[in-house]
Order: sequence, then structure tokens, then C-alpha cells
Amino acid sequence: MSETAKILLVDDEPAMLRYIRTLLEVDDYKVETASTGEEALKRVEKGLEPDLVLLDVLMPGIDGLETLEQLRQQKPGLKVVMLSCVNDTKKVVQAMRLGAQDYLTKPFQKAELDAVIDQCLGQGKVIIAGEAEDVGDDVFFIAASAAMRKIRSQAALVAHVDIPVLLLGESGTGKEVLARLIHKLSPRAHRTFLKVNCAAVPGDLLESELFGYEPGAFTGATHSKPGKFELCNKGTILLDEIGEMPPMLQAKLLHVLQDQQFSRLGSRSVIKVDVRILAATNVDIPQALATKRLREDLYYRLNAFTLQLPPLRERKEEIPTLLKHFMTRMAERYARSPLPLSPALLEACQVYSWPGNLRELSNFLKRYLILGDENLATAELQQPRHDGDGGAAHSAAAGKSGDGGGGLKSLARSAKDEAEGEAIRQALEQTNWNRKQAAALLQISYKALLYKIRQYGIAEAKSHHKLSAGA
Repeated sequence: MSETAKILLVDDEPAMLRYIRTLLEVDDYKVETASTGEEALKRVEKGLEPDLVLLDVLMPGIDGLETLEQLRQQKPGLKVVMLSCVNDTKKVVQAMRLGAQDYLTKPFQKAELDAVIDQCLGQGKVIIAGEAEDVGDDVFFIAASAAMRKIRSQAALVAHVDIPVLLLGESGTGKEVLARLIHKLSPRAHRTFLKVNCAAVPGDLLESELFGYEPGAFTGATHSKPGKFELCNKGTILLDEIGEMPPMLQAKLLHVLQDQQFSRLGSRSVIKVDVRILAATNVDIPQALATKRLREDLYYRLNAFTLQLPPLRERKEEIPTLLKHFMTRMAERYARSPLPLSPALLEACQVYSWPGNLRELSNFLKRYLILGDENLATAELQQPRHDGDGGAAHSAAAGKSGDGGGGLKSLARSAKDEAEGEAIRQALEQTNWNRKQAAALLQISYKALLYKIRQYGIAEAKSHHKLSAGA
């Protein structure tokens, strides 16, 4: 965007109009002004084409939100930043839902205005499409499609509004990554981020995990222990798979959302906390509400704002970028040279539907990197089947069983097992045989790791085994 970008400034206060116009003209923006929503709408209807609109929320006649809605109807791609002297959460959320790019609370400094304009008009330090954005703990957010760039923009906006956010999407679409992005972009970024998988912890233990306990609260409770909410005070907590939380515990969570306070198990003392709650689920919300699996009052409390992550099959233009990213990261992790991504392999990846989404894509790249066989990797994508941990395993026959009854299928399964076993060994070595850390590294549950260790007969004595190509 050139420095002569055109900005339409809409505000009913003459002094504010003059002040903001002066700030903009210092940077050589071409500024048009309107003192009412009606005037702004008429100007745009008659052919004014601003690159950005700065729009006051509280105005006589048609207010800013109604003006925003009509402007977006006239020009769906128009970028609008809302201005208000009141930090009204409800209005901020409503503005986001209507398509506002950002929200500034008056009075603001020139630096704040410059930052918002730079972000909206593509100037200064902005995230380039497809660039891997580090969100902490070796996790990266990538927006290489229009859908994900929109998600990123919405996340940046909602990050500054201290409300619960519900993250929806199929398993493996990147809900935890999105939660980490929201935390990183929020004022709480320097505080703790914690994730609790509500499906991985038995219901009778989840309450103590979240809220802590006092000695004697239950058999074996010999000392007090703080829960995740206490540990995460002033920070952000992600409640993953919220639909798997027992209804009784959902009621207690609702109380925390309403009052920001709770009691440890076995205690009558009230603990007050300030925690930003993000929740994620892949369940069918209407069905979960109808079957009482998810409390309706909790859902509406969590649903202050919703971000829906599209499945990978609906954003296939991202696949080449994601493949290159995963290849680079995994080559570093396993101390190997990156393998080429040939046109044939890329085409096979584009055709495949990726029911396991990003998690399946990552696991596929891991197997390809370890085995180093492009033909086998391409064949894997022809006839998929799902394994038990939500990722994906594959048969490789593709209908070509010319070796007499599925020998190639058996080879693919054998190669897959070998690759999986070796990946587990490497993770165990990397974590000095700390199985919980290894499970986290492999992105599988602790129980699944124990099962696979037994399945492949992996013993600690074998931990010095290395692949011939290096590990």
C-alpha cells in the first residue's frame, strides 16, 4: 500500500476529527471526513473508495455499528477500524462479528493509531502469508490461505478483548495452535498458558486437576495441591475437548466463568483468580446440547466469540507450505537432511482428503523423512485407513497387488510399524526415557505410548540403537 492511501474518518466530534486528521496527514495519508454515519454511507455510495475507514461507535442518528454493517454490505472487502471512548466488550464483539478489522479506545496515542493502520494497510512489520509464526513451545501458526488469514485477523482482534473464546473444528485442525496464538497476541502474553485435555483425564480426577485439593479431600490426598486455575492466574487456560467434561464439573466451571472464584476440593475457602478461558471442541454442538452432553448455559457463556477452523481438505492451497514447514522442523528435530518434495508427491498430497488434518499431515511427513522412500510415501496416500490415536495410518496398495495378494500392503504396514517404533525410540532417547515427556513430544496420550512400547517390544536397553542414516 502506498503512503498516499485514502482514509475516510467518521466522527461526530469536530475536535476529534481535527486531531485524528492531523495525525494522519503528518504521514501523508489522503484524508476524507464525515461527521455522521449517514454522510459516510452517502459518500461511499456515490463512489468514494477509501482504503480504510476509521469509524466512531457512538454517533447520533445511525450509530457506528449500524454504519459498519451497511458499509460492509456496500463494499464487503472494505477495511474498518472502530473508535470509541468506552471499552465496551459487547460492542467490540458485535463489531468483530460485523467484520471490523480492529478497535481503538479513545484517547489513543499516535503510535497505537500507526500500528493499527500499518496492520490494516499492509505496511510495517506484518505477518507474510504462509510465514510460520512462532507461538511458543516450538509451535507455529501458518496462514497460507484466505480462510486462515481471516482466522488470524480475527484472532488478533479478539486477543485484546478479555472474553472467553470457543474454538471449533475437526480433530487435528490446529485448535491448540490457534489458542496459543490468541494468548501470544493478548496482554497476557507474558503470563502462563496452560492446556488441559478434558478427554484425557478421568472425570473423577479432572476436578482436582483443575481446582486443586486439600489434605484429606480423598483417599491418598496427603498434602495440598493447587489446581490449573491457580497456576494459571493472570494467564490463559485452554480447556481442550470441553464436550468431554462431566456435566457436574461443567456446572462448577460455569461458576468460575461467572464469578472468577472457586474452592479447592476439601476446602471451604474461596480462591479468586483472573484467568482468560479458551475452550475447544470437535463435537457437534447442536447434538451435544440436545443430548445434555454440553450444558446450554455453559455453552452460551463460553460462546462470547467463536472461531471455526476449516478442515485441511477445504484449504488445500496451504499443503505445499505446510509440507515444507513440517519437513524443515522435523529434519532439525531428528538431525537429518530435508528430503525433496517432488511434483508427484505434492500432487498426491493435494488429491488426498486428509481426514486427520494437520496432525495426519505431520505424521505422514515424519514417516517419509524416516523411511526416505518417495514411492512408498506416495502409495500411502492411495487407500487410507485410520489408526486409534486420531492420526492416520495407511495401506499402500492403491489397487496394485500384482505381487500375489497384498504383499505391498504388508510391506507398507511393516515399514509404517518400523518407522513408528523408531520414532518412539528416538523420542524416549531424547527425553532420557521420561515416558510422559516422550508422549507429549510424539503428540499421543501417555496410555497410547505405553501400549506402543509393549507392542513394539521396546526396552530401555535398546535406547542406544541408531538408524544407519543418523538419528
